[in-house]
Amino acid sequence: MSQLKLTYFDVDGGRGEPIRLALHIGGIEFEDDRFPLSDFAEVRQSLPLKQVPVLELDGKAITQCNAICRFVGKQTGLYPNDLYLALLCDEIIEALEDVTNHLVRTFGLQGDDLKAKREALVEGPFTRYLRWAESRLKENGGDFFVGDSLTIADLKVLVWTNSLRSGHLEYVPTDSVSRIAPELERHRERLMAYSPIANYYSNRR
Repeated sequence: MSQLKLTYFDVDGGRGEPIRLALHIGGIEFEDDRFPLSDFAEVRQSLPLKQVPVLELDGKAITQCNAICRFVGKQTGLYPNDLYLALLCDEIIEALEDVTNHLVRTFGLQGDDLKAKREALVEGPFTRYLRWAESRLKENGGDFFVGDSLTIADLKVLVWTNSLRSGHLEYVPTDSVSRIAPELERHRERLMAYSPIANYYSNRR
């Protein structure tokens, strides 16, 4: 395997976290280059599109979180070989990118403006995407989003639901997932108990 370096914020979430999890689950060694948000203005100057995550593959910088996620998924057996299942996997990860973009547009807001926009997100896009994702999970039997095994689609949803219930997002109730889409909360709990993921977060503490 080529030498890998993943550059992303020093947070246990966001667009870089599914990639970290996939690399860890797949047993692929990589340099986990984390930096504080306060350093982003400086770090981004050396990045191809001034954004993260960035994967350095033998020194070549690759951008776009879902492209990186698919690449790692293919290396680790976490991305389907079957074309139709791959399509379903892509549907999930791209939908999660859409709802993440809704959230990102609230970053930098303060006070009543932030409160109003976040509450509207919870009532609108968050509820819509949570219920849609729950329906996809149920359609596939309730254990995994695609096929009969773990994929990057599951990891992408896990990171999202962990974020929603973390308490780190102001004006997003921590019970949003369990209240709006209880099957997604059960999915989150199963994955967090899965030994490679449990060990990953245990070692992060």
